[in-house]
Amino acid sequence: MAGHSKWANIQHRKGRQDEKRGKVWTRVIREIMVAARLGGGDLDTNPRLRMAVEKAKAANMPADTIKRNIDKATGNLEGVQYEEIRYEGYGIGGVALMVDTMTDNKVRTVAEVRHALSKHGGNMGTEGSVAFQFKHCGQIILAPGTSEDKVMEVALEAGAEDVLTDDEGAIEVLTQPTDFEAVKAALDQAGLAAGMAEVTYRAENTIELSEEDQVKMQKILDALEELDDVQEVYHNAAL
Repeated sequence: MAGHSKWANIQHRKGRQDEKRGKVWTRVIREIMVAARLGGGDLDTNPRLRMAVEKAKAANMPADTIKRNIDKATGNLEGVQYEEIRYEGYGIGGVALMVDTMTDNKVRTVAEVRHALSKHGGNMGTEGSVAFQFKHCGQIILAPGTSEDKVMEVALEAGAEDVLTDDEGAIEVLTQPTDFEAVKAALDQAGLAAGMAEVTYRAENTIELSEEDQVKMQKILDALEELDDVQEVYHNAAL
């Protein structure tokens, strides 16, 4: 089944994240603390914490740092309490934006998000104004050249919802959030390495922008991602 070109978008996003590698630990630590506070510190019974710890290990975070932050969140050590807040809004050309934050001061956070948007041509929306344009799902992207037949066989057998091939030959596997780990593990065991794998909010449709508007849109994304309280930014622009 053909889909929008994803590979360039994924590689572009990963490249931007690599440039901001210094912020990765801060964001992963907050995710670990919230996941542990909400679901407990046991990796076997807390899949959200398990995925956060995997992100931490991928970012070369030491095991003692991971454990210390789990202990803080579960009350074994004193630590800051973070609250999850999602903001919705619009970027250039009507692009939909969802901004996930973790904060210990929501007054500060909403002011910073609003400023980042308005300064670069975007604006805040009301709760629910754009969320319907995104689907909560597991998303696994495999590089062009990977065997589509093999991916389809393994992924669907493991419980994937759909397998899409983009314009450049990259393969996108979509799952229910609860089936994500099982499908990813099955692909790994079959030797099908993912270029990206995460539980995310996937845009149902993308908006094409002119080159000039792409530059403007990227400024909005950069401004949001540079905010300390911002964890993830989801959008439906094709960049």
